[in-house]
Amino acid sequence: MQTRHRTALIFVGALLVVAGVGAFVATRGGDEDESSAAASGDCEQVSKPPPKQEQFKKPQQVLAKGQDATAQVQTSCGEFTIDLDTEGSPKTANSFAFLAEQGFYDGTIFHRIAPGFVIQGGDPTGTGSGGPGYTVTEPPPQDTTYEKGLVAMAKTSVEPPGASGSQFFVVTAPADAGLPPDYAVLGRVTDGMDVVETIDKLGDAQEKPTQVVTIDKVTISS
Repeated sequence: MQTRHRTALIFVGALLVVAGVGAFVATRGGDEDESSAAASGDCEQVSKPPPKQEQFKKPQQVLAKGQDATAQVQTSCGEFTIDLDTEGSPKTANSFAFLAEQGFYDGTIFHRIAPGFVIQGGDPTGTGSGGPGYTVTEPPPQDTTYEKGLVAMAKTSVEPPGASGSQFFVVTAPADAGLPPDYAVLGRVTDGMDVVETIDKLGDAQEKPTQVVTIDKVTISS
């Protein structure tokens, strides 16, 4: 795939100015090259789950700042582990852990797969425009770089830096993804990056999944 210039945030479709709704990470502009689809032998063939409608007013406190915590993300392609950044991003990590403990992510999909850039999930509607009903804001440091394996939260172009609902993305770019420091950092993949790379290959040139990849369960360990 050609290396493509990263542009500013672009909202795809109608702009929904609602807390936690319509979250997107920056897209890539320029000529589209045909993406190489991976063999799906490592992934289960699954049907797209129905949308979920559960909403919350705000997250409850489930993690303390600096508390050791991980998230095991079980998918139809295998499992990967996120080491949650409870020290640098305590509000973001707590919100994610709260939603995970509510089963919010269970039975959702990776709705956006941009090979060599990011895989994105966490939308209960599966459309790319859903969220938990609230927004958490925690701007990352200005020197933040989004390197392979980093996990951050998606947002709309109209939301301030560090805003997040439930949608998250894992960086799959081989080096720095070239994103501005606008996306709250959730943590980093510490195990199962091969699973992330398998999912990464299941996207097309329009950054759409070539097959359904589900998030079956997210388990928080601390």
